[in-house]
Amino acid sequence: MLTNKPTTLLLLLSYTFLACGPSFGQDKNQKVDRPNIIYILADDLGYGDVKSFNPKGKIATPNLDTMAANGIKFTDAHTSSAVCSPTRYGILTGRYNWRSSLKSFVLSGYSKSLIKQERTTVAEMLKTQGYTTAYIGKWHLGWDWAIEDENANLEHDKLNVNPKVDFSVPVKNGPSTHGFDYSFGFCGSLDMAPYVYIENDRPTMVPTKTTVSVDDKGIWRKGLTSDDFVHATVLQDLTDKAVGYIEKNAKDSSPFFLYFPLPAPHTPILPTTEFLGKSNTNMYGDFVMQVDDVVRQIRETLKSQGISENTLLVFTSDNGCSPKADFKELEKVDHDPSYVFRGTKADIFEGGHRVPFIVEWPSKGLKNASSDKLICTTDFFATCAELTGYEIPDTEAEDSYSMLSLIKGTKDKDIREYIVHHSINGSFAIRQGDWKLSVCPGSGGWSYPRPQDIEKEKLDLPDMQLYNLKDDIGETKNRIEDNPKKAKELKKALKKIILDGRSTPGVKQKNDGMEGWKQIEGIVTK
Repeated sequence: MLTNKPTTLLLLLSYTFLACGPSFGQDKNQKVDRPNIIYILADDLGYGDVKSFNPKGKIATPNLDTMAANGIKFTDAHTSSAVCSPTRYGILTGRYNWRSSLKSFVLSGYSKSLIKQERTTVAEMLKTQGYTTAYIGKWHLGWDWAIEDENANLEHDKLNVNPKVDFSVPVKNGPSTHGFDYSFGFCGSLDMAPYVYIENDRPTMVPTKTTVSVDDKGIWRKGLTSDDFVHATVLQDLTDKAVGYIEKNAKDSSPFFLYFPLPAPHTPILPTTEFLGKSNTNMYGDFVMQVDDVVRQIRETLKSQGISENTLLVFTSDNGCSPKADFKELEKVDHDPSYVFRGTKADIFEGGHRVPFIVEWPSKGLKNASSDKLICTTDFFATCAELTGYEIPDTEAEDSYSMLSLIKGTKDKDIREYIVHHSINGSFAIRQGDWKLSVCPGSGGWSYPRPQDIEKEKLDLPDMQLYNLKDDIGETKNRIEDNPKKAKELKKALKKIILDGRSTPGVKQKNDGMEGWKQIEGIVTK
């Protein structure tokens, strides 16, 4: 019997290889090495809104805190942009958003697809590694509607535009084009028309009514709305879809990847009755608690299905908190969504792009750990690539560094030397260690001094800002005059990263739309 075991084992292994083939196969035993992956992306959630990142915060987030205690939290994590569409592009492609055609601002609900068909996404990459893939939630990367009045010269990127659309035909260049086997969600933000669910490229209903809300917090722009799209229940409706997807795929032999971008706590701020008044702050705080409850539902579903141990669960936000949260109102209860950081969503300041970032992977990842290593939301692609054994070619994920060693605790070394920040108006900043150089005179966004404030008030401000974040986390003292050498070094590094078309090692690549790119004139020419 003992002498036969090696032969039997060899036959079994040979049969498995032949049955599965070189595409990693569908063998359940292999799933241990390929965890399920879920990426939950909150919308406009501030760093200071999560209790485990801001102990003095007044909003209870017990489920996110539990997730952090069972995983690793990153305290120096950044989005690739201070606003939503660009960050989402970076997450899915592993490429800085400003290398695409979107050099500033965001897309609308009617914008065409930002991701080119030839651009590989993390979903497409994971499909080659044997994963089934799904997107559920807020897309905000554009897809191609069947717009009937194309010759009307409408600017479809304008947030209030309402072109005529044939909703009876499928959309093109959407999630299914970019690697998602299943998709359910809407095109723009929850305050951008049209308010229509798209499931696997098709509208679930043809919209027949027009809605609008002008409430200060519950505002959404006027636009076509389908009967099955109810703003107040969208967050839970999407969560129900995500839970159903997990339950359906939990027992499959193939691992799954679920990209779950939430529409909250972005405007319209619409917490359901269960959460109204629960935070003892304001409606925004209540909505944050509802987001926290979404995490509870996902984590409980993973446990009930017996797959929580080998699921890599990521939670973060797409940028800093929006002023719509009402910072003055929250200040009355001593809560600051931006924590100790300067600025808000849209800004080049830390409050615009430093976000809470938690990774939970019970079977392999660190527990109750905290990392101060510099990471970016673009790093998701390379992390998944290393996790699944995918070799990234030079033409993919040009700004993505793997976080896997930090998640597993195998190494405690920096994974990237630089990170490039980007504001809503296209302003740049570059970070290296404690130093941050902002190549603009103000916020580049919505905080004072805004670009329009500088122009209107004729403010005499330096063209660049240099901060040492170790000594001055609030970015209050511009060190540009007493440390010009460091500023010059950082500007040179930024120029190289821009012109090389990549920040990772490899063959130079091309950026889209380099001609007439005004935001880089002072960087690459001086």
